[in-house]
Amino acid sequence: MPPGPLSREGPVFFVREELEGMATTTGADLACRALSREGAQVLFGHPGGAILPFYDALYNHRALRHVLCRHEQGAAHAADGYARATGRTGVCVATSGPGATNLVTGLAAAFMDGVPVVAVTGQVARPGIGTFAFQENDIVGVTIPVTKHGFLVQEVSDIPGVFSEAFRLAASGRPGPVLVDIPKDVQAALVDEKTFSLSGRKNPELVEPPQSTQAIKAEIQQVATLLSESKRPVLLVGRGVISSGTSGKLSYLAERNDLPVVTSLLGLDAFPASDPRALGMPGMHGTERANYSLQDADLVIGLGVRFDDRVIGRPDRFAPNARIVHFDVDATAIERTMRVDIAVVADLSESLKMLLPLVPKADRSAWWERIREWNREADPTEDPPRPGYRRMGPLGAREAIRSVAHKISESNAIAVSDVGQHQMWLAQELGDALPGSHLTSGGLGAMGYALPAGLGAAIGQPDRSVWVVAGDGGFQMSLQELATVVQEGIPLRIAVIDNGYLGMVRQWQERFYGRRYSATQISGPDLVALGKAYGIPTWRIDRSEQLDSTLSLAAIEEGPVLIWMQVRQEENVYPMVESGAALDEMVTESERVPG
Repeated sequence: MPPGPLSREGPVFFVREELEGMATTTGADLACRALSREGAQVLFGHPGGAILPFYDALYNHRALRHVLCRHEQGAAHAADGYARATGRTGVCVATSGPGATNLVTGLAAAFMDGVPVVAVTGQVARPGIGTFAFQENDIVGVTIPVTKHGFLVQEVSDIPGVFSEAFRLAASGRPGPVLVDIPKDVQAALVDEKTFSLSGRKNPELVEPPQSTQAIKAEIQQVATLLSESKRPVLLVGRGVISSGTSGKLSYLAERNDLPVVTSLLGLDAFPASDPRALGMPGMHGTERANYSLQDADLVIGLGVRFDDRVIGRPDRFAPNARIVHFDVDATAIERTMRVDIAVVADLSESLKMLLPLVPKADRSAWWERIREWNREADPTEDPPRPGYRRMGPLGAREAIRSVAHKISESNAIAVSDVGQHQMWLAQELGDALPGSHLTSGGLGAMGYALPAGLGAAIGQPDRSVWVVAGDGGFQMSLQELATVVQEGIPLRIAVIDNGYLGMVRQWQERFYGRRYSATQISGPDLVALGKAYGIPTWRIDRSEQLDSTLSLAAIEEGPVLIWMQVRQEENVYPMVESGAALDEMVTESERVPG
């Protein structure tokens, strides 16, 4: 069961554990051993003064691969990408002060999206804490809102138990980041391994009592009854299906009860896009079929989804005639944004196992006849199918991303997108993707995410191709990680969609602020010259006829490649549900504000 509310007050005690066969060692060495024991294989980090004892110990722990990121935020995003792609807990490392605070955006992104990460930070020596010492910062306090828990390690004997608890917390319940802050003198402290042991117990405040199985069964029986009575049900699926490993159960449920499936931005890879029951993504830039189906439903079953504002639109007008059921491992997610008729608080792997035997077969042909009146594709227009046809003229952004999405699908690659217009276009155009194959910063919307997260994903899944898709704005927030990509020899395919604007902000300025483009036009470097500086093969394309041949060349390169796509500047993402509107009040391309 998930941990309850996490207190940061009072001592933390741990389960008794004996460490055998050791000589005198340091706290830093204990930390490295603890990381190995918890299954860590790769650390993404950047060294500094307060974490130096740890890095010195790491020199002798060759089983722990360290990836030197060029910025600590990149290290946190890389650990996040590694975790999403592998299903294991990612690890990032930073020094005290600015090194630790640079992790915050990456930890917040992982926290919002439910990604297991353990962050290890150095801290000034214990006598210096609270004195405004050089590079001192209360990073445990700073990260309270964006971590599941934070530990300040005061005694060297606590290190093994703290790491054990940190990894348990990161991966249990709704996954998320956990911080371990170790003062420099604790890292350097010596312990006699012959007498070393630790004893105690887990802090009961960090463990939630198990929920009654009987209560869960009663709720699930009610859900099964609602399904059997429903005429217009819809499944709304989020990332919880991926993190719980229940994509197979979801497919069985949808097939058995003939259920339409709507997948959130973070749940796109939970259900095949090619399945006839897939309606696409809902929300602000969702499809007609997804949004109208939710609004017309008489039953909406949310599986591991947060019902956030970008998905449901105006809460008091979401699915107005529907009963709402919410399956989630996190009790705090229930009714956070809107009413719920039935809540099943349990891990989906257990709750769906209970539900599936109770689900009846169903024929929902009348409901499907209604659903098929609405467009399934965000942009249903297609190129003329005549033989030998080749697109000509200036390159469009959706056209470019549609071709990239096709390359991703045909190679069964991992897709990592940044934040902005390109993120929505890729989400709308992406085909089938295995669980853990669509990575993006959904809840926080952190620009600069894609390149380091793609690096982490590629290191975690070395046998799979990884495509990074970024806008020109987000790419410039983390392009220094190109050096990391080259140093580590990571064969990323990087597509930069360059429209010369902070595109999503410009789109809002066009629609709501009378085309007053304040601070959204953005310049950038010559990416061909930049690629050459890093030794990365780079192509620049700005016309449709260049697209297919360039992507084919990029796909077969052995090392990293960079594709600079200069697209039309004022192309917008449609459909669009304006802020404060209901899902069925979406605006389409034909309804855009005249120029």
